[in-house]
Amino acid sequence: MSKAAWIERDKRKRETAKKYAALRAELKAKKDYAGLAKLPRDASPVRTVNRCKISGRRRSHLRKFGVSRLTFRELALSGLIPGVTKASW
Repeated sequence: MSKAAWIERDKRKRETAKKYAALRAELKAKKDYAGLAKLPRDASPVRTVNRCKISGRRRSHLRKFGVSRLTFRELALSGLIPGVTKASW
């Protein structure tokens, strides 16, 4: 599990990106790159990281389910994800 500080930092980045989204779109439409450069770094949505909703892990994130591969496997094997079954052939 990742440290709580990393999870909180990512939440803060998402909030900042949402706050400046309209202003960024307006500056981009005007092609005012000097104005864009004056915005905070975290105002860019590119700086956010997809993290597991349960463990906070950032690597091997499954976008469809919102969890990491390790958490996904645990949940799938215990039957907590509807429609997901273990393959057998």
